[in-house]
Order: sequence, then structure tokens, then C-alpha cells
Amino acid sequence: MRPPTPWSPADPLDEALHLLRMSGVFYCRSEFAALWGLALPPLPQHLMFHVVTAGTCWLKVGGCPPRQLHPGDFVLLPHGTGHELGDVPGTHCEPLFDLPREKVSERYEVLRHGGDGTPAHLICGAVRFDHAVAKQLVDMLPLTLHISPAKDPSLSWMSDLLRFMAAEARNLRPGGDAIVSRLADILVIQAIRSWIETVPGTQAGWLHALRDRQIGQAIALIHRRPEQPWTLASLAEAAAMSRSAFSARFTALVGMPAMQYVAQWRMQVALTSLRERNVPVGTLAGNLGYQSEAAFTRAFKRHVGMSPSAARTARDADAATGRG
Repeated sequence: MRPPTPWSPADPLDEALHLLRMSGVFYCRSEFAALWGLALPPLPQHLMFHVVTAGTCWLKVGGCPPRQLHPGDFVLLPHGTGHELGDVPGTHCEPLFDLPREKVSERYEVLRHGGDGTPAHLICGAVRFDHAVAKQLVDMLPLTLHISPAKDPSLSWMSDLLRFMAAEARNLRPGGDAIVSRLADILVIQAIRSWIETVPGTQAGWLHALRDRQIGQAIALIHRRPEQPWTLASLAEAAAMSRSAFSARFTALVGMPAMQYVAQWRMQVALTSLRERNVPVGTLAGNLGYQSEAAFTRAFKRHVGMSPSAARTARDADAATGRG
């Protein structure tokens, strides 16, 4: 079957956002009262988020200055960075996993912590993306993304969504954790979309290349069909460009030659599959267009720096220690 034409109606950037489908790890309704402080450990390969539904709190991430969060604020930590929350800056923080939590369902908990002072309520979560396109997009994000609908009239709809989310978290009915997950999907995608639209740095590199009518469609074809025996000539033809013009433009926009991108993308898909699914190496090699498992293994070691079996072993070790 021939690959889709370069004039497919799917916009490559929209397609990348569409693939931001989260798999929930856990969600927590947090009810704090001053004095309180909470230390959240790093969660590699995860995104962490907080929604403030009542009161205020302070967020401290690494060496950055503390940031006050207000009702309706949504903050995303795309790289699972360890951080602290508290009623005031510098307060003593208890490690999250040292505190008792009420387990409501397999992935939903309630945390109550602090004294008898001013209350603050949050919905907190840790999620992950499984698709390689999503991972590539997330890797580009900054340390934190902070959305405050109260300060941006164009985001007034988010206030209603956040109230709905708070109500579901407060009165968790059958299917409520699924609703919270879907609402978190929307909030995370909106935060990333706002960053793409407003940060000058997104006007260059991979994101900018996705917006290019011809190069973006070539990238989308590579993403959709990594098993195809792509050549510079076939990609140029799909983009309706001469080979020399395509090669120069691809390298200028993406920062690497087209065939290097094809090879790296196949390895990203392979690494994601090895980490998230128990696909046999031989099957994975065939799915990515390699003629033999040995050829795939050589390419994987060259690009990733370890064998496929070592990558899978590392995944299992992370899962055993709670990091996966």
C-alpha cells in the first residue's frame, strides 16, 4: 500500500498533539491545612501535574525561585522533576511516600496532611505518554508549565473545566477516575499547546519543521510508517520536491539529514516498544523494516549505546525499584 499523499488533511503538528494520549499512573485528591509541606520525589519518564482547587500554596522546583499557585492554576512538570509544595516558602516538607494515604481505587488516592490552619486543596497526578512522537515533543518542554486561566480571558473555559474536575474528585462516583483522567488529558494538551503558541523558541527546530507544508508532511510519513524502506528520493517525491531541495531544506529545519532522522526515529520507536511492551526483538526488527534481527541489533547499539536486551533489562530494573 502506498503511503498517504503529502496533501493529507492531517496537520503534522495536530497529529503530534493527538498522540499525547496519557496512561494514568496515579491521581490524588490532596487536602492540606497549614502548617504543611510536601516533598514529591522525581518520577523519570512521567509527567506530574497539580490543579489548585481551593486556597493557595507555594511550588519549589530545583534552584528556581518559589512560585505561588492560586485557585484555578494548573502547573505541569513534564519531566517528572522532584519538587516541593507548601503553605509558605521554606516550610518543612514531608516525603510523599512517608505519609498515610486513603486508597479509593487502583489509581486514585486521598491525602490529608497538615495542621488546623488555612486549608488548600489540590488534585495531583503522575501520568506518562507511550507514543514515541509524544515523547519527542515532551522532551522539548521546559522544567515547568504554568497556566493561570484567571489571568488570561481566552482560557476562561478552563475555569469551568477545573471546577468540574474538582467536583468529580470530591465526590468520586462510578467512572469518576476515568473522567478525571480525560480532563487531565485536556489540561495537559492545552498547557503544551499554549507553550507552543507563545514561546519564541518553538518557531525553530523540530516543531517549526512540523509546521512546514512539505517537510512537515515528510516527517509525518516517517512517523506513521517507520517500516517503509525510505530513501532520500522517495521522501523528496512524497514532499513533491527535488531531492537536492528537499535534502537542504530538511537539514536546515530539523537540524539533521533526512536519513539520519529516519534511523533515529526507528530507534526511538524501538526503545519505546522495548520499554512499554513485551514485543520480541525479532518481531520488532521486522516491524521497523529490518531484514534480520542481527541488523536491527547492530543499528540499535549504534544509536542507543546498548543492546535491545540491555534496554529491556534496564526497564525491568526500573519497574522493580518503582521508577518505571
